[in-house]
Amino acid sequence: MVIKTVWAVYFSGTGTTEKVATYLAENLARRLGAEYKAHNYTQPAGREAPLSFGPEDLVVLGTPVYAGRVPNLLLPFIQENIHGEGALAVPVVLYGNRNFDDGLMELRNVLGDNGFTSVAAAAVVGEHSFSTLLGAGRPDGEDMALVDQLAQRTADKVKELTALPAQGVAVEGCDPVRPYYTPRDRNGEPIKDFLKAKPVTDPGKCVKCGLCARLCPMGSIDGEDVSNIPGKCIKCCACVKKCPMGAKSFTHEGYLYHQHELEEQYAGRRAESKIFL
Repeated sequence: MVIKTVWAVYFSGTGTTEKVATYLAENLARRLGAEYKAHNYTQPAGREAPLSFGPEDLVVLGTPVYAGRVPNLLLPFIQENIHGEGALAVPVVLYGNRNFDDGLMELRNVLGDNGFTSVAAAAVVGEHSFSTLLGAGRPDGEDMALVDQLAQRTADKVKELTALPAQGVAVEGCDPVRPYYTPRDRNGEPIKDFLKAKPVTDPGKCVKCGLCARLCPMGSIDGEDVSNIPGKCIKCCACVKKCPMGAKSFTHEGYLYHQHELEEQYAGRRAESKIFL
């Protein structure tokens, strides 16, 4: 098949999904002799208009995994506004050293429902949004070497295609997908108000630069008073990790319990990045 444009289309609060999706798409474009383009739907402005692709496009669609699935507040945008119309796709998910569960399966299925055919896929480990210990420094050189391998094998596969594959690439996960993972306390009970947890601002460190408000993917932080977060928080931690003064943090007891529990269970291992062809 002849591909004229390879797209990187991604959501990336702290940069790991962007790193993988853009690297993979640029690599594929070179190997296929195609033009490279990107669309970042991290910020609200990037989700204002529908995206449509056709038979001469290959789309690397990247998203992080939250609670084992495509983030629930991003899922409607992908379902309703990203249309394939005969395009090829490579779904890519980034996960924080625990498990990607059904995130990749869900993304592949949504793309299939929207007119894409997935010819390859990947689940890559990146630093967890909640932590600097889980998946620290990842994706690293070993992970990116696997992404290189994916690019080469995907390009070879695409060049050999004479028609769209009858079905999308097989990936790990459950179909139908399972419910979102629920953080639980020591007694096995759901952590109270976990979804309502929001970062707090240290007034002694904050210089009122407004960067956190500009970075928030949900547009939830008040630009006039960044300590005020009237909108929903998806726990991407862009405001926490990218604040130059370290003025943002989470203090919610249940959130911190879940963070530390994850670190105790998973920080000491190296989870595996995986590719599917």
